[in-house]
Amino acid sequence: MNELTKLQMQINRRNFFGSTGVRLGGLAAGMLAAPELLDSLARGDTANDGRVHPAIPGLPHFPPKAKSIIYLHMNGAPSQIDTWDYKPGLQEYYDKDLPPSVQGGQRLSTMTSGQTRFPVAPSKFKYEQKGKCGMWTNTDLFPFTSEVVDEIALIRSVFTNAINHDPACTFVMTGSEVPGKASIGSWLSYGLGSENNDLPAFVVFTPKFPEDSNGQALFSRMWASGYLPTRFNGVALRGSGDPVLYLPNPAGVTRTDRRLMLDSLQELNRGAQAEFGDPETATRIAQYEMAFRMQASVPELTDIETETAETLEMYGPNVRDPGSFAHSALLARRLVERGVRVVQLLHRGWDQHGDLPRQIGNQCKQTDQPIAALIKDLKQRGMLDSTLVVWGGEFGRTVYSQGGLSRDNYGRDHHPRNFCMWMAGGGIKGGITYGTTDDFSYNIVENPVNVNDVNATIMHCMGIDHERFTYKFQGLDQRLTGVEKQRVVTELLA
Repeated sequence: MNELTKLQMQINRRNFFGSTGVRLGGLAAGMLAAPELLDSLARGDTANDGRVHPAIPGLPHFPPKAKSIIYLHMNGAPSQIDTWDYKPGLQEYYDKDLPPSVQGGQRLSTMTSGQTRFPVAPSKFKYEQKGKCGMWTNTDLFPFTSEVVDEIALIRSVFTNAINHDPACTFVMTGSEVPGKASIGSWLSYGLGSENNDLPAFVVFTPKFPEDSNGQALFSRMWASGYLPTRFNGVALRGSGDPVLYLPNPAGVTRTDRRLMLDSLQELNRGAQAEFGDPETATRIAQYEMAFRMQASVPELTDIETETAETLEMYGPNVRDPGSFAHSALLARRLVERGVRVVQLLHRGWDQHGDLPRQIGNQCKQTDQPIAALIKDLKQRGMLDSTLVVWGGEFGRTVYSQGGLSRDNYGRDHHPRNFCMWMAGGGIKGGITYGTTDDFSYNIVENPVNVNDVNATIMHCMGIDHERFTYKFQGLDQRLTGVEKQRVVTELLA
């Protein structure tokens, strides 16, 4: 039930007469419903089976293929031409102007709209066919990921509406360019809950990235709950110092002291809940309780020395560096292993308007081995079939060069018409490529996939019908995939 509806049903006599006047029918309904709802909210909506993060009634809609999701967001927009959209024919167009018929009057960003030429810049990297599926893979940038392409469903034809980073990232993560919507992680944690009572249902990492990269800002709306109750915000674990600020007890305060303080505070909050019926008071109670549990669970989670030497070696030399992408990827596996529903890794620095070959090489050095290790690790543990892994950015890059051009050095501007994403694991058919672009990786010619088609497909793998999963807000039945018709990309499903 919508929290605002609960609030209206819980409203007490004093507030009712003071704010809404005499509506005896509404008063009777509120009095009948209030005790049960107040009790449920004060418990943090703990289900009868003792789960702190229960699914809402009716979910999942059907048996899910994936129980958890790890979303790898490459913030800044990786160049599809230099990563996954192999275009060998571009070599003969080197430094020739992009044909106007291909450009087709596309809206340009202000960074290249003033250029007098739009010279084609072929990728300088080597591609090979890898795996049993023969997927064309950039083996210069992805020597490790190329070993797991048989687990991957590559989508070469994703498109978006936005041409700038902030609205595009907001669109990818919330299904809308307009701020204030709920993120996909919040939707999933709200709908499906979590199997772990001692960790949040939705955890976020923002790993370190190369210092000389163009790191676009990350906005908390990418993991925020928007109009959903705030307890469904993603919890960001820090890469240095304490993973969660102020989580440890101050010097001289024992765990028993903390428990006594929380019990007293909870009693005050329950009184406020009963008097005012504000659902955010229930959120506050639940958050205090979760913080208390995390005091014990987070140190155990982050102690990666319990892993085998072989596992640590598989994730690469940076795995023991807190805040690195490798360290975050290993923690992601440890989180889903413990029943956490959603884990999000947002790696910055993929915005290469110039010096692209060197910078994207540095990005891939940080991410390629850990990503491949994550997939191998999940598979070895029998968890890949129940864990959905998603990789992608917010839009693509232009085939023409921004600024100077040489065989070994070029930059690329923003390009929303097509870009690449891939999915692996729970519910996904591995070793396939879906969607086709033209010879310039500039326009989609077959099987276009909207960003919200991707979101609908993610929901489907998690056992959710995206059209039936709604939340009443401002008089509308809001949903992640918006009001336009979107589809599950069934061709990707196992």
